[in-house]
Amino acid sequence: MNAKKRILVVEDEPHLARGIAYNLEAEGYSVTVAADGPKALQLLESDASYDLLILDLMLPGMSGYAVCETIRGWGNDVPILILSARTLSEDRTRGFDVGANQYLTKPFELEELISRVRNLLTHYRRGVPIAAPATDVLGQRFEFGEAKINFQTYEVVVRGVPESMTSLEMKLLRYFIQHEGRVIPRSELLEKVWEMPGYMNTRAPDQFIRRLRRIFEPDPANPRHFLTLRDAGYRFVARPDGPESSREAES
Repeated sequence: MNAKKRILVVEDEPHLARGIAYNLEAEGYSVTVAADGPKALQLLESDASYDLLILDLMLPGMSGYAVCETIRGWGNDVPILILSARTLSEDRTRGFDVGANQYLTKPFELEELISRVRNLLTHYRRGVPIAAPATDVLGQRFEFGEAKINFQTYEVVVRGVPESMTSLEMKLLRYFIQHEGRVIPRSELLEKVWEMPGYMNTRAPDQFIRRLRRIFEPDPANPRHFLTLRDAGYRFVARPDGPESSREAES
């Protein structure tokens, strides 16, 4: 089955691109390499059948951020794995903002790269922007606080102002709403929302929860809806003034 999967690697360091391609081909994948952003866009525009994009950020011609943003602007939902030497949290956040599915920093272990590739190719469903279980009891619309969300149209209005959210942010928001009131461990979010192994050491959930707070909380420094429970996980509370709500200590 792997032989049918086509991967586009966008990497301007020839030795690294060759090494990645060699190891992916050894796993049975078909690999094409592009050395710059414009070439990657040209390949994707002429052939939409690639199953995965592995994308460096520091590229000649245009940045990986711009490549990713352009692809998503076309409506192309190919899974994108950013592979970059940029390690700051704002780099990761920006990568997710422009539509990346996962972010792996250089230098990396080959086993982890192969694992992430296999995970994205196995579990990511093209054409399904928000993953929801078959037993989903959440409707397409939800309101809490001063927010109105339409998961079908991606329309989010907070305090009367439209807000722009990425598909990954919407997916995280939906998961919180589906599990309202329950303490959700970080490992569960990594597995169910990011589709990554739960043991991965990443601050992505924290970064995204901070973004949800900036969008939805009247006072992000004192959240009422998106709570962090020290050493336990996270909890979403739609009506913090309800009889069963309690204010857990924030970390």
